[in-house]
Amino acid sequence: MISKVLIANRGEIALRVLRACKELGIATVAVHSTADADAMHVRLADESVCIGPPPSRESYLNIHQIVAACEITGADAVHPGYGFLSENAKFAEILDAHGITFIGPTAEHIRVMGDKITAKQTAQELGIPVVPGSDGEVKPEDALEIARKIGFPVLIKATAGGGGRGMKVARTEADLEEAVSTARSEALAAFGNDAVYMEKYLGKPRHIEIQVMGDGMGNAVHMGERDCSLQRRHQKVWEEANSPALNVEQRMKIGQICAEAMQKLKYRGAGTIEFLYENGEFYFIEMNTRLQVEHTITEAITGIDLVHEQIRVASGGGLSVRQEDIVFSGHAIECRINAEDPRTFVPSPGTITHFHAPGGLGVRVDSGAYQGYRIPPYYDSLIGKLIVHGRTRVECMMRLRRVLDEFVIDGIKTTLPLFQDLIGNQDIANGDYDIHWLENYLASKTDA
Repeated sequence: MISKVLIANRGEIALRVLRACKELGIATVAVHSTADADAMHVRLADESVCIGPPPSRESYLNIHQIVAACEITGADAVHPGYGFLSENAKFAEILDAHGITFIGPTAEHIRVMGDKITAKQTAQELGIPVVPGSDGEVKPEDALEIARKIGFPVLIKATAGGGGRGMKVARTEADLEEAVSTARSEALAAFGNDAVYMEKYLGKPRHIEIQVMGDGMGNAVHMGERDCSLQRRHQKVWEEANSPALNVEQRMKIGQICAEAMQKLKYRGAGTIEFLYENGEFYFIEMNTRLQVEHTITEAITGIDLVHEQIRVASGGGLSVRQEDIVFSGHAIECRINAEDPRTFVPSPGTITHFHAPGGLGVRVDSGAYQGYRIPPYYDSLIGKLIVHGRTRVECMMRLRRVLDEFVIDGIKTTLPLFQDLIGNQDIANGDYDIHWLENYLASKTDA
């Protein structure tokens, strides 16, 4: 059994993992940069180790320093959270070589699903529906022929991409050459790899993802879907479980397809299979081989602690539930609270002068922020997540409206006003939105 976990992350997710470990009676080690010395997870951990200066590459991405921290403290396992090293196959391999348990999938599965071309090919082999597209990397000289076979419009995507970088739409043949060239340039700058592939561009899809969990021995379950269609610049802003767009039959069908695929793959740990959904059809985008930011809403509707489950599986204890044990109850929404100007989305680091989290039935706030905490300017601007659960979507929305009015964060600008605006919008109330809705809405408000 795992006895001491080093948490190789920061912010709200580090605190989330720490709480799970404490509930399981597992000792915790927090690592931090010099900029995070006063972070809440550092204060609450059993031990803490400074691993470097503020830049991530010199601290949270420094594998040597993290392994050294494990050896110094005697940590026998590492939980990577999300981001940073969570999907780094080399990191998982190095930990294994040092006899340290990586609380996540095997390095092989991280590597296979980390390359979007290989991931798509693997998904097809496992019976997961995919977007029509190229069989592999697209060279500039072959792009037009491939695009004509797929049919315009087409989407050019970096094979090592993420966060919308290295992604361009070509609506006509005249757009294609520039789209391929720009995508390749962006991919090279962002990922050190200019390889791109091509797939059919869907006009008004929703972003639906399926939460899966496997034990690495051929047993796997799905835990329903999350609707992550409200996005800005390909970054999720508001997530719901279950999706307003799906019925029970659709939900269970795609969930079963994903669970069976993970059984065939002998996948270990938590994972999320992401789809575009349009006109009743699901199209595989990618698989994230880690815990997602929005895992909280799955926990809300299933009552299953996903971090507990990750640790259990990594310890060799197998899954605690079978598919027939998982019961979906009610509706949940998560709002990502960022330290950003709600109009311009420019980051707003600084000191929080007042912090009051809302409470009441069905309300959860995951945040490492507190009154007097200084938000450093070096990292992602996410400072907290507001999660609300209700028996129905209507009740959930009413509760969300109430708690948004209760949430107080002063001293910095945050995106709380954006959610207060969205909660009053009729399209949101009706669940009638797609992945382009939020950007179109924000653009219309700017134009006005």
